[in-house]
Amino acid sequence: MNSQSVNAESAKSLERSYVNGIFSSATNGLTQEYFTPFVLLLGATTQQVGFLNALPNLFSSLVQFKSADLADKLSSRKKTIGIFISLQTFVLLTMFLMALFNVANPWTVILCVIFFSTCGSLANPAWGSLLSDLVHQNKRGEYFGWRSRNLGLVIVAFTFLAGMILHGMEKINTLYGFVIIFALAFLCRLLSLNYLRGMYEPPLEYNQENHFTFFDFIRRLKESNFAKFVIFVSLMNFSVHLAAPYFAVFMLKDLSFSYLLYSVINIMAALTVYLSIRRWGKHADRVGNLKIIKVTAPLIGIIPLFWIINRNPLFLLIVQAFAGFVWAGFNLCCTNFIYDAARPEKRARCIAYFNLLNGLAICLGALLGGFLVKYLPVFLGYKILTLFFLSSVLRVSAALFFSKMLKEVRPIEAISGHKLFFSMVGMNPIGGTLKKNVR
Repeated sequence: MNSQSVNAESAKSLERSYVNGIFSSATNGLTQEYFTPFVLLLGATTQQVGFLNALPNLFSSLVQFKSADLADKLSSRKKTIGIFISLQTFVLLTMFLMALFNVANPWTVILCVIFFSTCGSLANPAWGSLLSDLVHQNKRGEYFGWRSRNLGLVIVAFTFLAGMILHGMEKINTLYGFVIIFALAFLCRLLSLNYLRGMYEPPLEYNQENHFTFFDFIRRLKESNFAKFVIFVSLMNFSVHLAAPYFAVFMLKDLSFSYLLYSVINIMAALTVYLSIRRWGKHADRVGNLKIIKVTAPLIGIIPLFWIINRNPLFLLIVQAFAGFVWAGFNLCCTNFIYDAARPEKRARCIAYFNLLNGLAICLGALLGGFLVKYLPVFLGYKILTLFFLSSVLRVSAALFFSKMLKEVRPIEAISGHKLFFSMVGMNPIGGTLKKNVR
């Protein structure tokens, strides 16, 4: 196949991957913020909410030991992805039937979410490897920023739709709202599978020279910039998820927010993520991913403090807008840093080990948070606020001390932190970041 036909196939595959992403994002919007409300409706305790957030990450992490090997053994990244999307579709059908016949309980839901998340985790390295091969290195920041913004708006729309469904069903039977939500999620996941099948998979040579074990990866911690990066992001995620699962509990149980208000507050963060992410991507192409990571990480650290200062819904909407803005830059640039740092033939395995350590960190953070919240002192009327403060201290510590060990992996334009910030908010933008079309 000549280069022109390969480029045409890649462009067509990016279009199909985009439609696949629309339906996948719809599934995420319908489910990711509503597993916790669902188990709370079924009578879950705060500790069970902790298990709901921790155990899926634990199992998703453990399977990363073999996730990269699956694509090697099947000799196809696309086939690997298809198998696990199919299994996710089956899980959503199961949850729909459990809700429909009212046979669900917190533990059966937790088991379903574990299996759903694990399947996604097994598909993720192959998907990241496949998609990154279709996009030129110098366009990844802008392309993935554009893609993430558009697909993120789909997530926002369907998150709001799910919230409206639950709000509309509160006076009848909230359980029926979850029946509708899981039915829609099942259909969307099924449609996403259909668009995966028509994608072109660039050839990738699988050989033993590109194989390295997890313990090889750990042994190179002192000398490997990528390994240090993984440790840094894992520490950030541990600190974040010490508190993250319990914001939903705080809003729905302690503050007695309605499903509609809960949805709107979550949507505000997501909306800001996806409105700003393309701009972050353009800046990352110019100044490098690491610069943006180092600027946004400390700002992520102070987010829980705002929830301690004021819990008025209008104030929390502003806080969520700020949170979405900084998380957009951090998450996009962490993903793109992996794509830059890992060679194509090793990328799936690097993504797998990244997911392994981060998943374990998220699991440990969520479990420890659920344990500590019972014993922490009350602060301003709530034990959870003490947990938020502890999370903030750990986030800032990781951001300030561990990010200094990292180095950028490609040539970049030097820029100060404050100049980057002013450029991001539209004041004195740096060259090359003004709006232009990207496909």
